Parts: sequence; C-alpha cells; structure tokens
Amino acid sequence: MGKLGVGVLGVGEMGQRHAENLRRLVQDARLVAVADVDGARAARVANDLEIDLSFDRPEALLERKDIQAVVVATPDKYHAQAIRSAAAAGKNILCEKPLATHLGDAHSALEAVSKAGVQLQIGFMRRYDPAYAAAMQRIEGGEIGDPVIFKSVGRDKDAPPLSYYQASLNGMVFFNNTIHDFDLARWLMRDEVCEVQAYGTVAVRPEVAKYGDLVAGVVNLKYRHGAIGNIESYVQAIYGYDVRTEIVGSKGSIFVGSLHNSPYVSLTSDGSKRTLRDHFLTRFADAYLAEMRDFARNILQNRPVSVPGNDGLRAVEIAVAAETSCIQAKPCSTVDAHVSEQVPS
Repeated sequence: MGKLGVGVLGVGEMGQRHAENLRRLVQDARLVAVADVDGARAARVANDLEIDLSFDRPEALLERKDIQAVVVATPDKYHAQAIRSAAAAGKNILCEKPLATHLGDAHSALEAVSKAGVQLQIGFMRRYDPAYAAAMQRIEGGEIGDPVIFKSVGRDKDAPPLSYYQASLNGMVFFNNTIHDFDLARWLMRDEVCEVQAYGTVAVRPEVAKYGDLVAGVVNLKYRHGAIGNIESYVQAIYGYDVRTEIVGSKGSIFVGSLHNSPYVSLTSDGSKRTLRDHFLTRFADAYLAEMRDFARNILQNRPVSVPGNDGLRAVEIAVAAETSCIQAKPCSTVDAHVSEQVPS
C-alpha cells in the first residue's frame, strides 16, 4: 500500500504543526505541498520541512493529482469555503475546528462533501488524547453508571493581541475555544445538548467588546435525556494552559486534567506555572499526532473517518445557540439557533 499524498492549506501555528507531523511522524502519509495566502510563509515552511512545493493560492495545491487529501488549517472564517473547494477537487479532508462559524456555511460544506463522495474529518483532537480516550472507555464500560453532570474548563494562558480580534477572521470564543468542550459534552455524555444558557464578560479587557467577542464565557447545558452541564472558557488565564473535565455519573465520577489531589491550590504566573503546560500544542501534542495517523490510515484503507462532519455540525449548532443566548440574555435551544442565526449572504 502506498502513502497518502497530503497538502496543507494554511500554515500558521496550527497548520505548521500538522505539516511537521505529516512530514516526519505519520508513516502512512507523504506531505506533498503547503499553501498559504502569505506566500513567503508557505515557502519558509516548505523549506524548513524540505519539500519542493509551496503555493500562495489554495487552488494551485488542489489541482495537484498527487494529493489525495488536504488538511484545512486556515482561519475559521474560511473553513467552509476551503471544504467546498477541496471537495469539488475530489480531495478527502481533515478540517480544523470549527466546521464553520455560521450554520448555513456548515450545511453547505457538508452538502459539498456528500455530493463529491469524499470524506471529511473534523479536528476534535481531544478525542485522541490518551486521558480523554481512557475516560471514554471507562464511561462506556459503565464504571460511573449513567452520566448525569458534565463539567469542563478551558483556559488559554496568554491574551490574544488586539489584532486577533480586529482581523475578524475567527469566530467568537464559543466557536474558537469552547467548541472543543461542546464536542466533549456530546461525546463523553453520549447524549445531545438540546438547550443552553450562556453568559459572557469582557470585564478585564473591555476593548474586546467592540469586536463582538468575549474574554470569558460560561455555558450551562441541558441534555435530551435529562443530564445537565456547565462549561467555562477563559482566553487569558495568565498562569498556564488549563484544560479540565469531569463527568459525574450515577455510580461515580471521572476527572480528566485535574490539577492536584489537594484541598487548596493557588495558581499564579510565578508560583504554579510549572504544574501546567503553557500552550495547547504542548498539552495535546500526542493527540494531534494520533489524530493525523488515524485519518491517514482510514483514508488509505477506505474506512470511515473517526470524527465525521456531522460531529462538527452538532458542535456548531451548540456554539450558535450559545452565541444567541449570550446576546439575547435568555436560554436558547439548539433548534431555535437555526431560526435566530443571521446567515451572511
């Protein structure tokens, strides 16, 4: 069996990591080319990884016959269009989260994939993290009984620069950060979220408000079969990169990423930073690699991908409901989110 020819669209921080993994650590894949609107950056990445091809237009990469799959790591705003273009070119796709930042775009992307008969995987890499995967095995094995409560914390270490917000290239915090927790909330609880109530704040950085984003958000969840949940997202925790999840069941509880077995912990940038990772690429390094290896293997063996596009759609539905709830200051069902969202033309 030959290797899967892969191209990477977008080689910013995330795309570079995927390209590095494909070039050096994914035995079933061959990195053929990279593309980025910043042609100089694409050329630098190609040179660093010792490959011959780099482009400043995604179309040029998609025209390559020796590329059977692409990784979409462009800014969030362009994910759906990149998926549509890749599908039309007959390429299988691994797309970074989120699938889209609007439901209309999410549906059109999935329709393009279905029409083209290609496969789409969404980059919810936490499912591949050894700790989360072990937790899921125990939940499926009945160790904690029926899941009742989902709790998750996601805190980035460093505040994004204002240019990040000014560019308007990524979705608000619910799409760019909390989307991982929305996926975990479905996957680990083995149930669908039907209603959310979201709260947000810019209290420590009020200038973010004019860009329509948040510094921190809290989302309460209701599930179809009676369970409940809560997710906290914070984009400038300062003390470290902190991701934790708890699933409480009828017979017990499972923690992923707990800090210490201690009744009291003080987290400060100079006192406890050493106990935490400082970045998502270090915390989830193994997960990103396992994700790419699994994707390449499944495509080569003509098997279904592990995290298909519909999982991306469900997470976007929750994110849209959270955004709507936050803006309207009232609960929002995931069904109502379809009605309330203003989809751009």
